[in-house]
Amino acid sequence: MPKGAALVTGASGGIGAELAKLCAADGYDVILVARSAGKLSELAASLSSAHRIAARALAADLNDPAACETIFQQTRGDQVEILINNAGFGLLGPFAETDWTVEARMLQVNIVALARLTKLFLPAMLKRGSGRILNVASTAGFVPGPFMAMYYASKAFVVSFSHAVANEVKGSGVTLTVLCPGPTATGFSEAAGTSGSKLFQGPAMSAADVARDGYRAMMAGKVEVISGSRNRAMMLGTRLAPRTMLAQIARRLNSSA
Repeated sequence: MPKGAALVTGASGGIGAELAKLCAADGYDVILVARSAGKLSELAASLSSAHRIAARALAADLNDPAACETIFQQTRGDQVEILINNAGFGLLGPFAETDWTVEARMLQVNIVALARLTKLFLPAMLKRGSGRILNVASTAGFVPGPFMAMYYASKAFVVSFSHAVANEVKGSGVTLTVLCPGPTATGFSEAAGTSGSKLFQGPAMSAADVARDGYRAMMAGKVEVISGSRNRAMMLGTRLAPRTMLAQIARRLNSSA
């Protein structure tokens, strides 16, 4: 029997592309969403050929407040069984000096679009009594982040929001999982301007490994997964440390190496 479709945002590369590959390999049709139409089309063709599933590309900029409704309308004929909210980006710099227009776009993509897509697709899942949602947050969501204040705060929203909605849908047949990776080898650091920071001078996980952790947790119905044993150990320590200390540690990590 057909498994339905998996809709993946930020699917043109990195963790999003790897998650799309896992969905396709598991027999789900895939709907790939990102700004880069060319990359999406190439990935869709590759997944369709490799796994004999239906794959299509929807080029959309989640910075556009109308994008979520457009995506929803364009997928009304699909049974979206999996929603993966992966799209997001960061920005490095002192809050007093960073560009507000960029930060406003970040909030739209990292927070508003994620919540809006969840709100649009969740009711049909609840009505069917089946569905899975995976929200990609970050270990940044557990600590204050000087020099990336808005990014860290946006991921704190994703963690809190995901836990709350996961609790609301418990026992409904629908699950919601939040994936919290640490530094990962993707294009994120270059786009955010963090390539030279101490945070990205240390070990980084591969996008494929992070995606595998998230996918397995989602399919198991877990509420939260911190990807990587090193990251899990570090986040365990944050539960006992004062937030002022955590902010000072993050400040050092987000500074130039």
